[in-house]
Amino acid sequence: MKSWIIPAGTTTGPSALRLVTRGPVAPGKGEVKIAMKAWSTNYRDLAITAGHYFNGPLARDTVAFSDGAGEIVAVGEGVSNWREGDRVLGCFFQNWLDGPPLPTASGSDLGATLDGVMAEEVVLPAQGLVRIPDYLSYKEAATLPCAGVTAWNALFVSHQLKAGQTVLVLGTGGVSIFALQFAKMAGAQVIVTSSSDDKLAHASKLGADGTINYRTTPDWDVEALRLTEGRGVDLVIEVGGIGTLQKSAHAVGFGGTIALIGVLSGVQGTFNPMPLMRKAARLQGVFVGSRAMFEAMNQALTAHHIHPVIDRVFGFDQAAEALAYQAAAGHFGKVVISVA
Repeated sequence: MKSWIIPAGTTTGPSALRLVTRGPVAPGKGEVKIAMKAWSTNYRDLAITAGHYFNGPLARDTVAFSDGAGEIVAVGEGVSNWREGDRVLGCFFQNWLDGPPLPTASGSDLGATLDGVMAEEVVLPAQGLVRIPDYLSYKEAATLPCAGVTAWNALFVSHQLKAGQTVLVLGTGGVSIFALQFAKMAGAQVIVTSSSDDKLAHASKLGADGTINYRTTPDWDVEALRLTEGRGVDLVIEVGGIGTLQKSAHAVGFGGTIALIGVLSGVQGTFNPMPLMRKAARLQGVFVGSRAMFEAMNQALTAHHIHPVIDRVFGFDQAAEALAYQAAAGHFGKVVISVA
């Protein structure tokens, strides 16, 4: 069985990934064995291979990536809710089933604390799975566990988005494009930022009501205020981190929320929280979500027949190339890896 691993201690980025061959795996009590069909990459995977993900370089060789879709091929003792042939996705947090986040959840993330899913076959606990919506392909489904659930949490759990509200989406990566699709589904107005006019044109075709090129309009926060007639936005999908947070605080409206999701601009810098206090706005950390959120999202996807946006598909043997493509930041939506 082939697996892509991130070696212990690595700090070299996508080139660190190693393809290894291991013996077959069998499900134990309460577990299922899954033949994997497709995977997707996330910025988190880059941070892990670079050695600057939360606790630093990995302490052990770890199977890469949190996001993948496959078919159950064996069921362990005591599993009654899954059967062979079921199409499934692993939850990002294997122990966060429902309710608010708890410390135990952060110790059950795939692809870092636990082995990930970038292998031909994986064994996961039966409780840590959700069913793939029938209308989605394996490649489409593989985009959902991290980026999809994160966007869902930011919009509908952490903020409770309502029709008619305005969402400012920073960038056009996986989380951002899911946020655009979900917000339009809910009847919200959406403003999207990017450095590429081509990407902004694509976002408009997906329903974006306003677009801002932050290279030609560096004061994009001022432009967001202009587009909302001075009111500010109700929710910011903040993937930049400290480098963009001050402008997000300026762009958010009274009583609004900044959903802090990523740190693409790094973690060094300063932030003045006074604008948030003055506007009674909220800075809300969002770290993926629970199995219950995943299932609610899948119900909405099915009801509205939403298809994830895939930028490019790589082969299984090209996992390192796929992650390098993600690192180049030229993608729109998700980068996917698939079996032949």
